[in-house]
Amino acid sequence: MFKVQHQFLRSKQVREISKLIVLSIISLAAMPVMSGVKFEHSDTVWLSIGGGARMQLDSRKSDLDNNSEVSFDSIRVYIAAQLHKYLKFSINTDKQNHDSTDLIDAMVRFEINPYFNLWLGRLVVPGNRIGMNGPFYGMNWIQYRQPLYPAETGGAAGSLGRGEGGVLWGTAGKFHYALGIVDGLKGFSNQSNNKLYAARLTYNFLNVESNFGYYTSSTYFGEQGDLLTVALTLQNQDGGSGSAIEQGDFLGYSIDLLSETVLPDKGVITIEAEYKDFDADFNAVSTPTAGTADCFCLFDGDSVFATVSYLYPKHIGFGKFQPYFRYVENNPSGAASSDSFEVGTNYIISGHKAKLNLSYVSGDTNASGYAGRDVDKFTFGIQLQY
Repeated sequence: MFKVQHQFLRSKQVREISKLIVLSIISLAAMPVMSGVKFEHSDTVWLSIGGGARMQLDSRKSDLDNNSEVSFDSIRVYIAAQLHKYLKFSINTDKQNHDSTDLIDAMVRFEINPYFNLWLGRLVVPGNRIGMNGPFYGMNWIQYRQPLYPAETGGAAGSLGRGEGGVLWGTAGKFHYALGIVDGLKGFSNQSNNKLYAARLTYNFLNVESNFGYYTSSTYFGEQGDLLTVALTLQNQDGGSGSAIEQGDFLGYSIDLLSETVLPDKGVITIEAEYKDFDADFNAVSTPTAGTADCFCLFDGDSVFATVSYLYPKHIGFGKFQPYFRYVENNPSGAASSDSFEVGTNYIISGHKAKLNLSYVSGDTNASGYAGRDVDKFTFGIQLQY
């Protein structure tokens, strides 16, 4: 399957990518990297405003097309405030390409102590690591080549991993938990308005990962020392797959691992891996209405991926190179399997706040979990956050 297409990039495309890389490095190096703007009234009353943007240039070849395009993967605005010692709120928006700007987060945050915190509103549903990373904190540029949990699919069950409900989370020693109850799928097979139950249970064998709330990252560039973290994710909703006439349930679980080792020379080896298993009563193989507006049909089967990276310890120019290799395999029930590999490198200027990515992907995996077209694609990406 993994054949490299000859003459994939025309000389004009090579020049475009090279020019964009050079201009991006110069512009990123010249600008100050900020952590948002914070207005403080006191230690417990403040307002902060930040943002993030991801832009990419794709050059793609498949059996049906061969083209290049520049697109905005995401433009976000982050707003957060604290009103009381134990009370905060967050509002975040997202815009992709020419789409309208969406409100992706709107939540009240009761943060009592490390052990017990409650978030309410529109928020991230506890899920697997690549879902909890979001696009801005992943290892590779496009994480989503595996089947997605319902809230990540977009539409009636949520979008961008968000849903309406509540999440209880906290940390006790090396153990971290996030327990959520959200609306999940609305309508379709869920005529009884059953809720979706989600849990992420994490154990840190070495250092304890430090993130915003119960979110995650796929790499910390060695800044948090040696890590070995294993997590179990569970999601279930009665009536979570099917149609108004044919009603079925959804149960999914995944086990993910993150290992990060800081070497004596300050180089960093990172390994990320995951196994995912979905049981959907109505799916794209067994359901005649799959793919129509009448059915909320999900993936049924299992999937696995692994990523290995090495962060060079020394700066080259303005940043550090982080080459990586990623392999994905999706195995749906009753349908053909698919796989893909990705080789690429990040150019880390300031962690997840400012970085470049250059990658090549070959294979037929996609976010549906079912085999798609066999595609070879080069991508150059720019990410900024402040």
